[in-house]
Amino acid sequence: MFLSLTPPWQRTWLLILLVVWALLLFGGFAFGRAGDASHRMPTWTRMASSATLVVAAVSWYVFTRGTPASGYALLVAIGMTFGLLGDLALAGLLPGGRNVIGGIAAFGIGHLFYITAMLRLADRAGLVDSRRWIALAVWLLIGLVGWYVVVYRGAVVGGKALSIVHWIALPYALLLATTAGLASGLALADSRFVLLAVGAALFLLSDLILAGEMFSGLSFALIGDVIWLTYGPGQMLIVYSIGAALARLGVASS
Repeated sequence: MFLSLTPPWQRTWLLILLVVWALLLFGGFAFGRAGDASHRMPTWTRMASSATLVVAAVSWYVFTRGTPASGYALLVAIGMTFGLLGDLALAGLLPGGRNVIGGIAAFGIGHLFYITAMLRLADRAGLVDSRRWIALAVWLLIGLVGWYVVVYRGAVVGGKALSIVHWIALPYALLLATTAGLASGLALADSRFVLLAVGAALFLLSDLILAGEMFSGLSFALIGDVIWLTYGPGQMLIVYSIGAALARLGVASS
């Protein structure tokens, strides 16, 4: 993850950010007491953990400038920045209060940058083959089934009327499934991207749980923490996949 960076201080800095992120996320869960039955993590530790990943993503970009991986790093950094904006929107910390559609839009834009990054990486590194499309098809099916079970059927069984937001959740779920499918395609072609694929899958899982809570009345103890304990690691693995991209493109360009 870090070995593709030559200067030791760069590896140390990114490791420090990773530790800070983990302390904020997992420490917030372990020691938090500010929430209700749905969560233990204080809002500030959740938002700070995402902000730390933005700093890490920007740092990766700065450290990889002038290398073949700089384009991938930049797109991932922009995607993570939109992820933070989505977090702030859903937490009600932006002007106008909590904005569900605005949060979904921010996450969606972020994933468009992730998808673009993966497509360009695959083309540049020569990682395009039939497995990519098979993985994409499988994940799109998973996203569709997940939306149907969690959002659509969840609303019907729970006696909730379907709204425009329920239907907006469908293309959004398919967008996240596209990210997972492309990441899985990269992982099948090069095992260095396995953690990227895991990260994209965790993001989709987190979103389906969140959608169930928001739109279909899904509820269980500490559901908010479960969402963040899948979403946060998912974002982290996507951000730190820049190291794998740097390693792969270094090999491809040598």
